[in-house]
Amino acid sequence: MVEFSDLLSAVGEFCLYQKLLVLLLSLPLLLNPFQMVGQVFMVVDVPHYCNTDWIRAVGPNLTEEEQLNLTLPRNADGEYEQCSMYSPVDWDLDSIVAYGLNTTEKCSNGWVYPTAQQPSLLTEFDLVCDREDLGDISQSVFMAGLLIGSIIFGPLSDRIGRRPVLLISMLGQTLFGLAIAFLPNFTVYIVFRCIMATAVSGILITTLPLATEWVDVSHRPMAVLITHCFLALGQLVLAGLSYGIRNWRLLQIAGTAPMFALFFYFWVLPESSRWLVTKGKIEEAKKYLKKAASVNKRTIPPELLDQLKCEVQTKSGSILDLLRKKHLLKVTVIMSCAWFMDSLVYYGLSLNVTGFGLDIYLTQLAFGVVELPGRIICIYLLKWFGRKKTQAVLLLLAGLMCLIIVGLPEELFPTIVRQSGVGLCSMAARVAGIIAPLILLLEQYHHAIPMATYGSATMLGGLLCFLLPETSKVELTDDTVTDKSQKRSTLHTLSKTESEEKGINSEKNI
Repeated sequence: MVEFSDLLSAVGEFCLYQKLLVLLLSLPLLLNPFQMVGQVFMVVDVPHYCNTDWIRAVGPNLTEEEQLNLTLPRNADGEYEQCSMYSPVDWDLDSIVAYGLNTTEKCSNGWVYPTAQQPSLLTEFDLVCDREDLGDISQSVFMAGLLIGSIIFGPLSDRIGRRPVLLISMLGQTLFGLAIAFLPNFTVYIVFRCIMATAVSGILITTLPLATEWVDVSHRPMAVLITHCFLALGQLVLAGLSYGIRNWRLLQIAGTAPMFALFFYFWVLPESSRWLVTKGKIEEAKKYLKKAASVNKRTIPPELLDQLKCEVQTKSGSILDLLRKKHLLKVTVIMSCAWFMDSLVYYGLSLNVTGFGLDIYLTQLAFGVVELPGRIICIYLLKWFGRKKTQAVLLLLAGLMCLIIVGLPEELFPTIVRQSGVGLCSMAARVAGIIAPLILLLEQYHHAIPMATYGSATMLGGLLCFLLPETSKVELTDDTVTDKSQKRSTLHTLSKTESEEKGINSEKNI
């Protein structure tokens, strides 16, 4: 029976076809950072104070400064209070001027934003004072949508395939992303963002398996991290878009509409041949393999394809297999914790660009500039030190850095449940995403609480990663029977290498 790695060798392990596929899978990720954290630039805090037009009924000729002096209290710094005003009275203007107003209350007639500026979520929906937390709550609801997407699209992709899930997700992100730009109500805005987030999640958890299942062991880290580099480039795109477009509705359109240009994927995006083989769809798998070989200017030996006909369909897997099998349960729990800790600190920092004391657009640009070389370096770190050590040490380092301020998952799951495994880990990451904006609210009790939480959680995730099995230079497993399949694949690879070396030595002797 032919090994799938033998077919990949015949097709070309990381040639033109795979490079084009990785590029196709990377392009949607350019817009992903906008959907994830773009709202931060739509709710930037601006000066505001209570609307006190009630006094105009008795003093229509008052200047703006006179109106504010009479109707707004001042804080300890001598600035007008932003969230309180003097209670309206039925006095005439002379009495108000003579005796002044003393009783205060919360803003009862909306707010005024004196600075001339483009409409933002904050100014259009009054996300200030008692409504200020709605921005963070909205972001948590978005992350809940990502969680729902992980629950739905992870198992669905293992059942119906990676290609249809990715196409459906791209369509959903585009349609709901554009609809958001035309919504008149913040509650409806939150609902539509949550629905769009499910589609965003589908894109995120589908690109990883589809990229890795078409390449060989040695090129897996590169395939994954190239797609991740496009996420870093997306951070730079976000900084440029948000700086150049201050109107939140136009910004939403600009950050979503380019996805329309990718609808040609319907005709060119392939399915995972490895997944097709596990589902017994041998003829369809052969079709994609032949197409890949043609693009790579290779020829698959007929005997290999004939042996593929004899491939016995792998028993279908489910998310329960990840919990029933001891070796998979260990991986699932640890990876879920790692994804949780990683996402907690990543989104906690990304959603707090306003809290670094610098220009928020410059801070966002710095995030992208730092991420890009960081992801590229990871390609080499994974090759030199393996996945387990690299992930563990980097999580520990991230946690340590967060604590100093206060004072990446790889493929470990079998093909038949790979998307379910990634989806389950993604669920953990989305729970962290839901919690991350809420942790920022704890800053009101002490400024160090959020960063201390992020740092401690990340260091714990890093320590847990040392318990994971190493998957560097190990073939992807296709079933859930035992964890020895990885060992067998490793032995197969080593035996193959030894045989080739013996053949070369024999030729030299001849």
